[in-house]
Amino acid sequence: MNEREIEYFISSWKLIPSTGGVFDVTVNGELIFSKKEAGRHAEPGEVRAGILKALETVRPADFQLVAK
Repeated sequence: MNEREIEYFISSWKLIPSTGGVFDVTVNGELIFSKKEAGRHAEPGEVRAGILKALETVRPADFQLVAK
């Protein structure tokens, strides 16, 4: 799924900062990444992969973006 397709399925996303550089990323109310829980920064592509995984439950299997 490309970035244009992703936006069709995200009703909300949040980057929630905390103290000491800690942050959480949520999509549609689901925690995607927590720096505090992981104890580290996200690896390249890790947050995007989490978003795609979360969207698997809301994206119809036969979804195809039609360019206009």
